[in-house]
Amino acid sequence: MTGQSESLTHTGVGTPTQDLTKVYQEGIVAGMLAAATVAVWLLILDSINGHPLFTPTVIGTALFRGGQGLDSSQPPAVSFEMVLAATWVHFLVFVTIGGAASRLLAVADQRPNVGFGVILLFVIFEFGFLVAAMAVAQPVLHALAWPAILVGNLLAAVVMALYFWRRHPHLRIEP
Repeated sequence: MTGQSESLTHTGVGTPTQDLTKVYQEGIVAGMLAAATVAVWLLILDSINGHPLFTPTVIGTALFRGGQGLDSSQPPAVSFEMVLAATWVHFLVFVTIGGAASRLLAVADQRPNVGFGVILLFVIFEFGFLVAAMAVAQPVLHALAWPAILVGNLLAAVVMALYFWRRHPHLRIEP
């Protein structure tokens, strides 16, 4: 089993461990770029609406306070504590997604027929995010404009895809 794992991560440049480290470093960078894209997008929208940092406050309140106060007619006041907590979780989630995507691309580099599965998984993940957000995060979606979150998520996906495309220019995808 170890031989199979090593063959999937070894590109002939260094040792399998060095190659795997580079794969995860690539994933961390991709995740951080995507998370920063969403954060900047939401900051721009919140600033245009006259409430900078409102969105991370709402998300933090939903995550760490069970949504207490989101169902009232009065929007919650911006809380720096909730902004930091939500931003931290947001970056962790995107770095995890970036790591997983990078690992899948490393496999697709070695086996081109896996590339189509990676793309299909990405599409399913995007759709699943929307369904989960609509089903689980009702209070958040009432407090925030869900199209803004959708656009931010799509922008993050584009940034991550462009980063990976530049890092894997010779990636072939076969059906």
